[in-house]
Amino acid sequence: MLPIRTLLCPTDLSKFSANAFSMACSLARDYGARVLVLHVNTPPAPDYLVGLPPLPEEDPAVLIEKVRRFHPADAGARVEYVVAEGFPPAEILRAASDYAADLIVLGTHGRTGLGRLLMGSVAEHVLRKAPCPVLTVKTPIAEPIIAEPIIAEPVVGVR
Repeated sequence: MLPIRTLLCPTDLSKFSANAFSMACSLARDYGARVLVLHVNTPPAPDYLVGLPPLPEEDPAVLIEKVRRFHPADAGARVEYVVAEGFPPAEILRAASDYAADLIVLGTHGRTGLGRLLMGSVAEHVLRKAPCPVLTVKTPIAEPIIAEPIIAEPVVGVR
C-alpha cells in the first residue's frame, strides 16, 4: 500500500477546488496524513501585453484569508496553508517536491475544445510532470439526472 503522509491540494478558490479539498481531507483522515492547501497567485501581466490594463495585485494577507476558508469537515484533520506566486503548474510541481507530497489531489474544471486549447490545463500539466501520484477530482453534477420511469402501454390485440 502507498504510504501517504502529505497530501498537496492546490486551489484556485473555486467550487472545483472545494470538492478536491473535501476528498483530500477524507484521505488524510483515513491515512493519518496532513493536507497542504496551496494557492498560486498569478502575477499581473506586464502593461505592454496587448495594451490591456494591469490587474490589481491582491494583498497577500487578504489572499491567505481566502485560502484559510477551506476548513476540513473533520476537526481532527491537519491542514496547512501556503500561498505562492508564479505560473500555477510550475508552482504546484515545485511545492510537491519541496514538501515531499505523497499525493496531489487536484480539482478539474473539465474544459474541452477551444477553452482547453486557449486556457491550457493545469491538471494535465501536473499529471504529466508530477513527482508523485495525482488524483483528479471532477465536480459532480449539482442535481442527479433521474430517468423517467417507462410505463408500458397495454397491448390491445388485433383480430
